[in-house]
Amino acid sequence: MVTMRNSEVADLAFWPTAGAPPGVEVFRCSALPPRAERHGVDPHSALRPDFHQLIVVRSGTLRCSVDFTDHVLTDGHWLWIRPGQVRQYRSSVAEAEGTMVLFQSDYLDAAAVRAARLDEPGPGRPLDLRGARGTTERDVLALLQRQHDSPSTLPPELYAATMRHLLAVLVLRLAHAAGRHDEVRRGGEAFQRFRLAVESDFARTRRVEDYAQLLGYSVRTLTRVTHAAVGCAAKRFIDDRVLLEAKRLLVHTGLAARTVGERLGFSEATTFARFFRRRTGMTPADFRDQARGVTASPPGDHV
Repeated sequence: MVTMRNSEVADLAFWPTAGAPPGVEVFRCSALPPRAERHGVDPHSALRPDFHQLIVVRSGTLRCSVDFTDHVLTDGHWLWIRPGQVRQYRSSVAEAEGTMVLFQSDYLDAAAVRAARLDEPGPGRPLDLRGARGTTERDVLALLQRQHDSPSTLPPELYAATMRHLLAVLVLRLAHAAGRHDEVRRGGEAFQRFRLAVESDFARTRRVEDYAQLLGYSVRTLTRVTHAAVGCAAKRFIDDRVLLEAKRLLVHTGLAARTVGERLGFSEATTFARFFRRRTGMTPADFRDQARGVTASPPGDHV
């Protein structure tokens, strides 16, 4: 199901298939175009799914943009797209040989959700698991797909439990391969609390001091643990999240640039414009035009 928000963004809901366990789908990449057509969706348009999507390519090439970053997936590459991220295929999905796994956030049990950190932003880059590095992940995926395609081999309750456990093994291993547990080890509890606080409050405040006060840490501690976890200062981490949301709103909604700034907590349109230009080298309106392939901005949208 696709719904439009502000006449620009397409929100994509999970598509259950009759006979499949609710909450998870496994199919070959080549099956996506006819599947999308049945639901009246252009698979190559920009869409914001409300579910997780795992893509692994075994041969061929798949070009995909996720939140304004282009990726090229070839043999052995995995890409994990999280709910709320905007994705768009830049090449024909049918030309790549691979598998897609779609699942809803509440499909796995709470322990697996916590361990795989499903509620946090994804790594933002493909995983290179070519050769021996990805043997176990490929084996688990093969079991998951065979079980998905053969539901009648088990009683319904055992079939559903098997699917849930196989998917949990797969996402836990991919989370480990993505370095999420290394990130936790490097940044510790302080960084994880900071990350969640930023995700919740980035539109309210961009001040490290406010997060430090909220969480009970010093500014120096938040700066240290953020740099240890993700290699940048705490202020840069906050601003990166604000910038990502600004890009999403500019490209995938019809909101005026000044309104985007207001939604992100900027009291003045000029302040937002300076922030955006300092980080991207262009005005919000110029970024919107470039991303949409427009040659000229509408009058009055430059701020």
